Amino acid sequence: MSDTEEFIEMTNNDIEESSSASDAAGWYVIHTYSGYENKVKASLERMIDNLGLHDYFFDIIIPMLEEVEIKDGKEKSALKKLFPGYVLVKMIYSNETWHVVKSVRGVTGFVGTGSVPTPLTEQEIRALGVDFVETVVDYEPGDAVDVISGPLESFSGVVESVNVEKGCVKVLVSMFGRQISAELEYSQIQKVL
Repeated sequence: MSDTEEFIEMTNNDIEESSSASDAAGWYVIHTYSGYENKVKASLERMIDNLGLHDYFFDIIIPMLEEVEIKDGKEKSALKKLFPGYVLVKMIYSNETWHVVKSVRGVTGFVGTGSVPTPLTEQEIRALGVDFVETVVDYEPGDAVDVISGPLESFSGVVESVNVEKGCVKVLVSMFGRQISAELEYSQIQKVL
């Protein structure tokens, strides 16, 4: 049995033990030589195809920003790398997947403390606009709600405003004969039926 086949068999066993492969995956930052980002992405995609590792690598992106320049009265748009020298990879981290990435020409290493790469947090991923899941909000201003958790638990109120970006709702709660505005998360309130 070759090293590659042994790696695939070991990783298949690891995946079957986890409840969901995509849940186990995280976004990791790969440091590359400057100007090699596209080559690293293409080489890594080829290696994943050749080794049949699609169950362990889910996405590879180079964060880009569209810049509009106005020269001589003409608009010209161009894509520029947001973080030159870096590539983002959504993968299931293991020693084997680490070696696959590190063996790609142009990769200098992973971003993280010591020798273990650190996955990006959900806040960092949202800030980059990567892997963002659009939230469907069922609350509108004027809806009657009950507060089901937190310091205002068991109070009732009316939705004043909804802030989808922050993931919260402003609710007017009647407390001691006064209307008090409180900012609550979606999970802290429930619509009155």
